[in-house]
Amino acid sequence: MADPLSLVNDLLAPVFADIAGAPADPVVRPSDRADAQVNGALPLAKQLGTNPREIAQRVVDSGALQTVCTDVEIAGPGFINLTFDDAFLAAELGAIAVGDRLGIVADPHPRTVVIDYSAPNVAKEMHAGHLRTTVIGDALVRMLEFAGHTVIRENHIGDWGRPFGMLIEHLLDIGEDVAAEGMQQGDLDGFYKAANAKFADDEEFQARSRDRVVKLQSYDPETIALWERLVEMSTAYFNQVYDKLGVLLTDDDLMGESVYQPKMQETIDRLRSAGLLEESDGATVVFPPGFTNRDNEPLPLIVQARTGGFNYATSDLTCVIDRVERLGADLLLYVVGAPQAQHLQMVFEVAKMAGWLEPPAEAVHVSFGSVLGEDRKMLRSRSGDAVKLVELLDEAVERAAAAVAEKNPDLDDAERDEVARTIGIGAVKYADLSTDRIKDYVFDWDRMLAFEGNTAPYLQYAHARICSIFRRAKVDRTSVRSTEIALGEPQERELAKRLLAYPSALDDTLATYSPHKLCTYLFDLAQDFMGFYEHCPVMKADEPVRSSRLALSDLTARTLEHGLGLLGITAPEAM
Repeated sequence: MADPLSLVNDLLAPVFADIAGAPADPVVRPSDRADAQVNGALPLAKQLGTNPREIAQRVVDSGALQTVCTDVEIAGPGFINLTFDDAFLAAELGAIAVGDRLGIVADPHPRTVVIDYSAPNVAKEMHAGHLRTTVIGDALVRMLEFAGHTVIRENHIGDWGRPFGMLIEHLLDIGEDVAAEGMQQGDLDGFYKAANAKFADDEEFQARSRDRVVKLQSYDPETIALWERLVEMSTAYFNQVYDKLGVLLTDDDLMGESVYQPKMQETIDRLRSAGLLEESDGATVVFPPGFTNRDNEPLPLIVQARTGGFNYATSDLTCVIDRVERLGADLLLYVVGAPQAQHLQMVFEVAKMAGWLEPPAEAVHVSFGSVLGEDRKMLRSRSGDAVKLVELLDEAVERAAAAVAEKNPDLDDAERDEVARTIGIGAVKYADLSTDRIKDYVFDWDRMLAFEGNTAPYLQYAHARICSIFRRAKVDRTSVRSTEIALGEPQERELAKRLLAYPSALDDTLATYSPHKLCTYLFDLAQDFMGFYEHCPVMKADEPVRSSRLALSDLTARTLEHGLGLLGITAPEAM
């Protein structure tokens, strides 16, 4: 099942190909002057050196659109304005209403996708900066899975390196039980800061910590056992945050830096065998073409420090090898902040030079901007520290509970708590996802929790409002899904066209890995429904109009619920 614009494109593609003598894009677009506009005659005329109106006339005369359009009109220099047949739109709606995929067909060319996202550090607090990578990555996982791809989640946690010497020694000093209790209460920052302060002031502790790093790197059994305990305590806390946030990540998705440590020397050996390694200031490097420093000198990717140690680049290159060769992935998505853009571009280029990332395999940096406070600086607490993610989520639920109590005081405590959790967490996620990911955005409680505007509460309320129609009417929603739909009013047609555009909205979102495009679609859908609801009485209408409008309402609710679900947001039936 395709939306009308895609269907028109498919119908006209052979017509344009026949005129051009080769494949040619009909260029079908939405229009504010008609239901759709075909613009392909203009570029084709330029290509063929002929009049675009003549080409447009040949397209119209082909009769390819007579089954879907009531009016096909040439306008201006060669645009073709289309008005869809109401019966065609209604039949398309009826076809998607009886299925469970809302018109979306699985991708005919499924891929194996690895998504690298969230990536907190062991013994460090998850803060507001982890929000974007986690919710964007989670939404993309859900969308790609629904589109039919095999998706592998990888939470590339920071669980290795020099700081673990001091962290393990501090763990021994205070005792595992004391450390575990503090971390369970969310005081990871306190543990890390105490270890760091001790390292700065205590030379004996410094010596022990350095010795412990050597033992860790040589896989001393006692040290590894202590390290595993530290990782276990941290990931248990991360899981509490993920549970609050409602994301899909589990322990099975953990792929820490430690996993790749034993494989890094092989990565270096393979780069050497490929003839890519050079020496620069004592370090072992690769010079990928096209990267220069401020002095316009070639910029190296350092893969082994002058001390012989490995670094992030070595780890990231090893990840590429593992994901392509062991997992068989042909699409690697890195949901990582924009400041890492150059580093990742260099890593991808070196992987291509080494032959590890060859078509059809590709790597994409899904970058994102920062979460800002009202001062338009990085979001901070009153003390100046990074805002703990768990505290931010708890505050969202508390604020939502107050709003729900005011809006619907009849809910009992259990219902109010559940709705508050759904609205609060949904509001935080949607505020992030509805912003173009490459941009920074200001974290604004009042805006994100508002019941009007492009917010999660507005969409959730629209869904709940539709559900209430069926409760009041005492009508089973499933009973209307085979109802014949009729489109007699302009608002019904607008809602119908929007519902049929859902597959294209998801396609557009995945084409650029930009969840805000799906958010925009859902907001437009909710607004179209509100316009329909205000102008087209549902319960007071006579049959068969009443049943037709109930069917439109049900399909809208299902689309809202499904779209929000792909964003990782729950749509309650009552609010």
